[in-house]
Parts: sequence; structure tokens; C-alpha cells
Amino acid sequence: MQVIYHFLNQLLPFEWAQFDFMKNALLAVLIITPLFGLTGTMIVNNRMSFFSDALGHSALTGIAIGVLLGIDNYMFSMIGFALLFALAISAVIESGTTSADTVIGVFSSAGMALGIVLLSANGGFSKYSNYLIGDILSVRPNELLLLLCIFVVVLAVWVLCFNRLMIASLNADLAASKQVNARLYKNLFVILIALIVAVSIKWVGILIINSLLVLPAAAARNLARSMRSYHGLSVLISLFSGVSGLILSYYMGTAAGGTIVLVAAALFFVAFAWRRLRARA
Repeated sequence: MQVIYHFLNQLLPFEWAQFDFMKNALLAVLIITPLFGLTGTMIVNNRMSFFSDALGHSALTGIAIGVLLGIDNYMFSMIGFALLFALAISAVIESGTTSADTVIGVFSSAGMALGIVLLSANGGFSKYSNYLIGDILSVRPNELLLLLCIFVVVLAVWVLCFNRLMIASLNADLAASKQVNARLYKNLFVILIALIVAVSIKWVGILIINSLLVLPAAAARNLARSMRSYHGLSVLISLFSGVSGLILSYYMGTAAGGTIVLVAAALFFVAFAWRRLRARA
């Protein structure tokens, strides 16, 4: 890491970049935000924002399971529970017995309530309340390696399977005609979202994780004229929001996650206004 720190010192001769915790946070932002921008495009297209929000709420139960099992690193229990939670939601929705928004609402409420009950049983919920808002300044070098591994996995799946993921999400009959297993690829996508949410929740926060998945893609949708530009703009907006929000939070003394979300929200409203002006021209 010292080599990377030295390189960043040469590249970024600014006050905020002289601290190791800010360097770690910057590296985390550079890894996490492209994933938010990339996967957020399909979340917005498929109207799955409520789904990703439910996964964020399930993190409390994942933490509680880790506490009960005596697991030191709660990230592993969060990942395991998020994967099961995501697949359970997907399976119930696929059954077609209840509307998707109702199913997600039930799972989201139950997941968060169960986590709160388990963690507060012995009056210890306050110890885990930091997960609600997150703290990207607490990311450690070994955790950056895990983030990088997730980044590589998601990027590889996206490059190799994007067309099939898109077809499966748009129309199951069309997917079947193309010999694409729609259920398999839908489950693959929800697994990717579960991984991203569970891994990043500690630094982003349960309350705002969904905003970072949705806002960059929503802003890009107002500006893009093709699928390629849609993805590119979403990644760029997510990266810009992450880096600028992190730097602003340092100088303003505010929570990094919330500041990043506000930057992304501002960009969305700018993009929305631009689209309206362009439509009138």
C-alpha cells in the first residue's frame, strides 16, 4: 500500500489527500461507484429500486446472525444472508401469487424488523447503529482487496453475460426463443446486487445505499441517447458524485455517504432540467 500511497501523494498534492484514511476512502470510492453506476442502469430499467432498498434493510439481520454465531467479521454473515434473502424474494415473485412490490415490501419490513429485534434483545443496538449511515473513512487496506475482487467478478459477469441479462430482464418469452434461461440470469443479477450491497453497506450505510444505486443511473437516463452512452454516463456520474462528495465532506465536516448522495441528487435534477429544456427546443 505504501507504493500506492506514494503515487497518490505525487498525483494529488492536496491537504485532504495527505491522510491515509482519505486515501483508503478515495480508493474505495473509485472501486465501488463504478459498480453502482453499472448495475444501477438495470435496476432503473427494471424498476427494481425497491428491491435493492430491501437488500439494504436486510443487512441488520445479517449482522444479527453474525453476532449470534460469534462471527468476528459481520461482512461474511451479511453477504450470506443477503444472498439467501435476494433469492427468496426472487422465488416468491416468480411464483406470481402476489405482486412484486407487495412481496418486496413484506420482505423488506420483516428483514429490518428481525435485525432490530435480535440486535436490541440485550440492549446493544446502539453498537451497530453506525451501519445505518456508514463510514467510508473507516475502510482498511485488506477490505479494499475484497472490494477489488467483487469489482472484477461483477465486471466479468457484465462483459460476458450482459446481453443475456438484458433479454432475461425484458421478456421471458423472448429469452426462451433465444434459448436463454431467464430465471437463471435473473437470479444471477439479484446475486450480483446482493453482493454489492452487502459488501459496501458498512461504508455507505443502510439508509442511503439504494440512493447510490439509483440516482446515477436515473440521471444518466435523462441524458443518454443509446445503451452504450447510458452505461458510460451512469458510471461517470457515479464516479464524479463519489469523488466530489468525499472531498466536500472533508472540508464541510459532514458524513461522506450523505454528501455523495446529495451530489448525485443535484446531478439528477440538473440532468432532468436539461432533458425538459431539450424536449421543448
